Amino acid sequence: MKESPSPRIGILVVAYNAETTLEKTLDRIPEDFRSRIEEILILDDASHDATFTAGCRWSQAEGMPRTVVMRHTKNLGYGGNQKAGYALAAEHGLDIIVLLHGDGQYAPELLPEMVAPIERGECEAVFGSRMMTSGSALKGGMPMYKWLGNRILTRLENGLLGSDLTEFHSGYRAYSVPALKQLPVDRNTDAFDFDTQIIVQLLNAGMRIKEIPVPTYYGDEICYVNGMKYAKDVVKDVLEYRLAVKGFGTCRWIPKPVEYAFKEGDGSSHAVILDKMRALPPGRVLDLGCSGGLFAERLESLGHEVTGVDYVEVPGVRDRCSHFHLANLEEGLPAEAGTGFDYVVAGDVIEHLSRPERVLAEAASVLRPGGRMLLSVPNFSHWYSRLRVAVGAFDYDRRGILDETHLRFFTRASLRRTVRAAGYDVLELSSTGAPFWSLLGRGPLAAVLGGASRLLTRVRPTLFGYQHVALLTPHAAETIIAGEHVDVQDILNRQYVPADRVGV
Repeated sequence: MKESPSPRIGILVVAYNAETTLEKTLDRIPEDFRSRIEEILILDDASHDATFTAGCRWSQAEGMPRTVVMRHTKNLGYGGNQKAGYALAAEHGLDIIVLLHGDGQYAPELLPEMVAPIERGECEAVFGSRMMTSGSALKGGMPMYKWLGNRILTRLENGLLGSDLTEFHSGYRAYSVPALKQLPVDRNTDAFDFDTQIIVQLLNAGMRIKEIPVPTYYGDEICYVNGMKYAKDVVKDVLEYRLAVKGFGTCRWIPKPVEYAFKEGDGSSHAVILDKMRALPPGRVLDLGCSGGLFAERLESLGHEVTGVDYVEVPGVRDRCSHFHLANLEEGLPAEAGTGFDYVVAGDVIEHLSRPERVLAEAASVLRPGGRMLLSVPNFSHWYSRLRVAVGAFDYDRRGILDETHLRFFTRASLRRTVRAAGYDVLELSSTGAPFWSLLGRGPLAAVLGGASRLLTRVRPTLFGYQHVALLTPHAAETIIAGEHVDVQDILNRQYVPADRVGV
């Protein structure tokens, strides 16, 4: 059996005004480990001293690993310097990159231990924790106020993220470069809370983190971290993430899930549409914006034959519906989807389109006579969006009424006007309550608030309705023109009616 090649290991040394400590720190790299290092990247973040010269001097000494020394002409910040280093590691084809500080606070002697768990395939990241061994941080010179702040913040972050790390604030880290390439680290802050954001990204992506104990070194180096601002920033990051997974805010540094997480019976618009479909006879369904096909799968189980359309192909979607077509609805319905459908479903779709009237009209043309369309839209006149506008705090969220991908906003009145202009009669128009369960879980508080929301929605749907769900049918009225029956919509689509064909 052929042995796999050894991973290409890189050391990223971030340095700022580290002239007096940089070479001493690099000298501590174990000699028997140096031959395993593919490349050392020393990134001087626009220091005011001779850090760059010190790095160059060390790199040119005999027997040193290949070393690249770079100096930024503008200070990128602690996070910005790491971004540049990780991009360089990926560009150079490294497999593992270890973050080492040029001020000597973290032990280069433990570099072999830092990379070993990744080499063994046990995790995607290794953190050197100063808190794993009780009392070692204080013995190593960590000031009491920093130790206490570290413990408090770590406990708070673990509680909010559901993690169990012994330390969130160590700057000694090793990463799998392929894992880093899957994370949007380029969107992270340039400040000192970069390290917290990357932890959140790793946890959000389901990646594994392993900790090893490391000694604490505190000397006479200058600390450039504003402790109070740092504490505020890391708490803000974790809270921003918690809100983001509930749909609030945009949080650019956390990727949005591609697939719609449909849950049967959750009171959402898709669940309401599914309930309506249960009361209708099985038929051919065109599911616009089908996502991963979870909704289509429910329809198929009811006896419907579903043709899904979406602009991205989520893995598994073709297994969940009878047919799937990859198409951008901004360009209209794909001709290959066919015609003669009994039902067209557009759950939370038309608000994402710049010209929803066009797609609605095309959907009417692919329905059989007497067919039905079921669609849902968020209610922009809901109290949540009204309040955001009224207090001058209007902004977009990751999902919901103010989803950042929405191009059109609808109220109940504007929805009626839009569908009628597209050639539909409204058979039924209902509203859903606010999804408190998505924010609060399935506890008693969510149940009470959900019940109150549904009651208020029945009383005043324009203010308390979270989404509007419509059951439509193409306008089927006919008129008589010179003895033949013609669909009214055909007349409306004509630019003029010839004088010899005027109805009698």
